[in-house]
Amino acid sequence: MGLFAKMIDKRIAAYQRDLIETHYREVDNMYRQMRGWRHDYRNHIQVMKAYAASGDMDAICHYLDELEQDLTAVDTVIKTGNRMTDAILNSKISIARARQIAVIADASIPVELGLSEIDLCIIIGNLFDNAIEACIPLPEAQRQIRIYMEMKNTQLYISFTNFTAQKKQKKIDGRFASTKGDGHGLGLMRMDNIVERLGGYLSRNSEDGAFTTEILLPVKPE
Repeated sequence: MGLFAKMIDKRIAAYQRDLIETHYREVDNMYRQMRGWRHDYRNHIQVMKAYAASGDMDAICHYLDELEQDLTAVDTVIKTGNRMTDAILNSKISIARARQIAVIADASIPVELGLSEIDLCIIIGNLFDNAIEACIPLPEAQRQIRIYMEMKNTQLYISFTNFTAQKKQKKIDGRFASTKGDGHGLGLMRMDNIVERLGGYLSRNSEDGAFTTEILLPVKPE
């Protein structure tokens, strides 16, 4: 292996470690919030019981409104049937919504995937991060990401579509170039390598105002 190839491999490995650490921090933070809310659940009940005992219905309604807002921030919005996929999707959906990006997701995976959690984390994390960053330059009303995931026989189908401020992109040497810097270029390279290693299929399509990535991955139930 040449010196340049070794340098690229080291950069990809470093990028992969940073990406995985970031995703797991996001997932861990989400579950910490959920555990915290559950821990406080008994206290919330006691407060409302006290209001009820005094007949203060206005205070109960106000308290319930506050709880609803708090729960919305940590609620699990996607339940695919696969825990790791749920964790990644929900953490990224929370980040997207914080940036005023609408997310339309339809995901169902009713089997245990035989895929490495690291591989899945890298693929979904990269797709979501790139889609979020592409949406940011758009007016808030136009920011939208569409996600579709399902099993097609023995393959996992993943589709991400995001609206973008750029016009139809052109391919260079058969690939769409990243416009977000070296880190994103490495992310795309790493994702492509994983799909190729797993014997999967990856397609990227750029139309005016939208960018779609479709992936098929062979999976085996554990």
